[in-house]
Amino acid sequence: MKILIRWGALSAAFWVATALIPGIDVKGGFTTYLWVALLFGLLNATLGSLLKLLTLPAVILTLGLFLVVVNAAILMLVARWSEKLDVNNFWSAIFAALVISVITRLISGVTKKALPL
Repeated sequence: MKILIRWGALSAAFWVATALIPGIDVKGGFTTYLWVALLFGLLNATLGSLLKLLTLPAVILTLGLFLVVVNAAILMLVARWSEKLDVNNFWSAIFAALVISVITRLISGVTKKALPL
């Protein structure tokens, strides 16, 4: 149940990011957002963990802000592998990564308080 809530939160975060950031576009509807969120989550869990470990000195020096760059890189990788997601440039990916991080944190925090799992 918890993983479905996180997947839904990530899908909603992608929707908000495409609505707010002009350089990000998802071609399709609800199921496309679910697909992009699934691909992003899988890449972030596997490759993202390795990248975060390798860039640990930069993360420490920037007090965690470099994690946004890692998430933007994962987002651009998802855009490259999926025909449904378009990212125009790296700055769009940076801002989208910020929006996605904030929205998923907010939704996860609210659902954690509402549904003690």
